[in-house]
Amino acid sequence: MALSPDLTVRETALLAGVSAKTVEKALEAGVLKAVPAPARFRGGAARFLPIRAVAFFHALDAADLADLPLRHRRALWDQLTTLKPGPLQAIEFAPGAALDLERLAAPALRYAERYRDARDRHIAPAPDGGAPVVAGTGLTVHAVLARLEGGATLEDLAAEYPAVLPRAFAAAQVYATTHPLRGRPKGRGGG
Repeated sequence: MALSPDLTVRETALLAGVSAKTVEKALEAGVLKAVPAPARFRGGAARFLPIRAVAFFHALDAADLADLPLRHRRALWDQLTTLKPGPLQAIEFAPGAALDLERLAAPALRYAERYRDARDRHIAPAPDGGAPVVAGTGLTVHAVLARLEGGATLEDLAAEYPAVLPRAFAAAQVYATTHPLRGRPKGRGGG
């Protein structure tokens, strides 16, 4: 079964609760493959992973199996990609060794699905071709992140923009976190 390219490497890592380096190492080892696809927005990432990669990385992390031998990680990924849509289940990846994906990773996968749906519905290209914006507002995703880091809440933003759902701002927060602005490193002032 071919899985659709849903999330960038950084989105996958953040939503799975692992480092981007962990995901990159799995790609380098050939455990799974990124799918090249057109970037969603100008200057964006062009390598994507199926959303089930979130379940894969989250389950390995939750079960403290980050050092699982390569052949077992590949077998686990192969099994995961053949599951039919619907609830996750336990996967036997070696004789007598199984991971209960429903228990270990279902909440992370559901969160990732909600994020993907909200991102696709509420994050739009800026009219001027700049950073993506929250649809229905003039706020870039990075402005949303800055406001949230400055103490605003999702509810505060939703109160300012009553036609926009809080999940749109939550998606903007994740998107901006996983798609940082290029240029001057954070924390360095101009001189």
